[in-house]
Amino acid sequence: MACRQAQKVCGLQLSASYFRVETAGNVFVVSLAVADLVVAIYPYPLVLTSLFHNGWNLGYMHCQISGFLMGLSVIGSIFNITGIAINRYCYICHSLKYDKLYSDKNSFFYVILIWVLTFVAIVPNLFVGSLQYDARVYSCTFSQSVSSAYTIAVVFFHFLLPIAIVTFCYLRIWILVIQVRRRVKPDNKPKLKPHDLRNFITMFVVFVLFAVCWAPLNFIGLAVAVDPERITPRIPEWLFVSSYYMAYFNSCLNAIIYGLLNQNFRREYKRIIVTICTAKVFFQDSSNDAIDRMKSKPSPLITNNNLVKVDSV
Repeated sequence: MACRQAQKVCGLQLSASYFRVETAGNVFVVSLAVADLVVAIYPYPLVLTSLFHNGWNLGYMHCQISGFLMGLSVIGSIFNITGIAINRYCYICHSLKYDKLYSDKNSFFYVILIWVLTFVAIVPNLFVGSLQYDARVYSCTFSQSVSSAYTIAVVFFHFLLPIAIVTFCYLRIWILVIQVRRRVKPDNKPKLKPHDLRNFITMFVVFVLFAVCWAPLNFIGLAVAVDPERITPRIPEWLFVSSYYMAYFNSCLNAIIYGLLNQNFRREYKRIIVTICTAKVFFQDSSNDAIDRMKSKPSPLITNNNLVKVDSV
């Protein structure tokens, strides 16, 4: 009896621990999704408007807001990806300390800290005057040629440094994964579970695609910052435009990655699609039934005529 109670207690503890792990990880994933959605709510519709009018006609204020939100999305994405990598690193490589580091309260605090740092990182653009309309991409965005020192700082702190941190975390995780596969990992450490490996691979692919999509634009910015007068005229317009849209297309890729690599996301996608299709069929059937009822229902004139005939008889 005592053994069974102990097993139940251990099972509840493991379930609670797993729930905390999933909650902490999901908080960062949701935060990353919010960063991806920021550009879709305001800046992208304004870019489409600019395309249709072949230029910016919405005024200075909208230009600054659009550029600010676009930068907020970019920096928020890389900071959240960094937070996810650190979270995965602590969970897999330092699992004994994970529950203390990533309690529910601490996890929400980390997410808030990420967004505070993101806001602080984007505010200097308003003082430097680097948010300008670029006719090549029909959008208000960060201008790489306004300040060389600021552009170098942006590339370093908003791309190179986070990429270095994420690379370190994932390299350490890959080393542990290889050790587990080769069975050379010490037995006194917790084992790596299959779902942990799947989640890690998903977020690793998110990181790799982010780095690949954003690297060309950042390296162009770094080259321009080193010598704006000589480098800027030598960069082909098609190269800048393709690297720009390649970078911002990254926001659309994360949902696809989740759907391809995560079974839970695939299940939810199917449920949403089925719900939408069912709702369309239901509304169509309801409207058809209403039309049929209207057709089969006798008109008031006919009913009144019939009543008159009956009364007259």
